[in-house]
Amino acid sequence: MEPKVIVITGPTCSGKTFLSLVLAEKLKTEIISADSRQIYKYLDIGTAKPSKDETSRVRHHFIDELYPDEEFNVSRFEEQSLDIIGNLAQNNIIPVAVGGSGLYIRALVDGIFNTADTDEGYRLELKEKMDKFGQEFLYSELQKVDPDGAATMLPQNWKRVIRALEVYHLTGKSILEHHKEYKRETNIQFLQFGLNWQRDVLYKNIEARVDKMIEAGLVGEVERVLNMGYKKDVNALNTVGYKEIISYLDKEITLERAIELIKRNTRRFAKRQMTWFRADKRITWFDVSGEKDLLKTASEIKGF
Repeated sequence: MEPKVIVITGPTCSGKTFLSLVLAEKLKTEIISADSRQIYKYLDIGTAKPSKDETSRVRHHFIDELYPDEEFNVSRFEEQSLDIIGNLAQNNIIPVAVGGSGLYIRALVDGIFNTADTDEGYRLELKEKMDKFGQEFLYSELQKVDPDGAATMLPQNWKRVIRALEVYHLTGKSILEHHKEYKRETNIQFLQFGLNWQRDVLYKNIEARVDKMIEAGLVGEVERVLNMGYKKDVNALNTVGYKEIISYLDKEITLERAIELIKRNTRRFAKRQMTWFRADKRITWFDVSGEKDLLKTASEIKGF
């Protein structure tokens, strides 16, 4: 029997973690976190990481496995996830993969293109431009040659921006085109489900979550990480929520402005997430507006 994987996607603050826990407990299975930041230790509040109680109830993979200055990429995620799925399949266990990182979900379901050559000289040139003109400038360069690829990433994810520019420089094609053309051979059946909220309700949820993060001690969390000796420009901290608080701690903006920016940038991130996921017609969408709908969704997915 071919292995199966349940995949839960959707924008940030849509209830993916809650749904995945309910499903995993019903199915007596494990969770694969397809989130590019929750894998890092100490980054708990700003990543909305599952609590210690939740991770004790259900085994989670890719949660709290690396230190903030350690490198992790989507290719490693794909490779390790397939190993986990294969091991669970031997015992007829169907894992639940959950996350809002479109690239990580795509890597899991379809595989990821990572075979383009590198041009170290060109990469260094781009890094120098970024240091001189800023991340927004580098991002605008990508928008000129690859607007579709640029729409899937944030300016602060400069390593991804540089890689996308490098791939276009070397091949003359968008990195998205390469991803679409790449086909990984697998016998795994991926059952993909998405959570859809009315936009105004989702945005209210986002704003409420940001307020709760501040109340829970997000500023203190960032201070502790920096006081441990981690540099503020490590990739793990180049994330919505952390970069704005770092600007506040650097006295570049007020705390009120930092909170405003976190809310704004999270809303924009959610919009990009939905654009990405909506393009995948294999995803079955559920309209939800609260916990009751999420519980109903869990029952319907379980019966798929």
